[in-house]
Amino acid sequence: MRIATGTLALTLIVDQASKWWVIERMALDQRLYIPVFDPYLVFAMAWNQGINFGLFGSDSDVMRWFLIALALVICVVVWAWVRRDGASRMMQIGAGLLIGGALGNVIDRIRWGAVADFINMSCCGFRNPYSFNIADAAIFAGAFVLILFSGRRSNHRNS
Repeated sequence: MRIATGTLALTLIVDQASKWWVIERMALDQRLYIPVFDPYLVFAMAWNQGINFGLFGSDSDVMRWFLIALALVICVVVWAWVRRDGASRMMQIGAGLLIGGALGNVIDRIRWGAVADFINMSCCGFRNPYSFNIADAAIFAGAFVLILFSGRRSNHRNS
């Protein structure tokens, strides 16, 4: 599980460092919009109180703490699932990405009451109205890897 732990730690550090940089150093929470490579990549501040795309969003403390608890339960379940004997290297990487991303968003909900989303990408005449963050990308990638590699066992224990 060293691979899972390392991936989790790296994901969490990169996510929180990126949020610190754009909010504290670039003041995106005050500027709201910074063109980086417009229109393909811009930083557009969005405080997400729900799950993906603001689904189930609410400014209620009950919903905030419910989403924190749900994320923590999912983290524990994924960790227990991948910890089983024979989890492949890719399964550990997937789990580390998913859990690291989920914990990054949990930290945001505790610290700010909402998840700090800021990356906005558009292309080919389509203007994307949604922002995301490193944690969101890691959760998506981790879930994809877990689905793709579930059922495959590793010959290397304790990798």
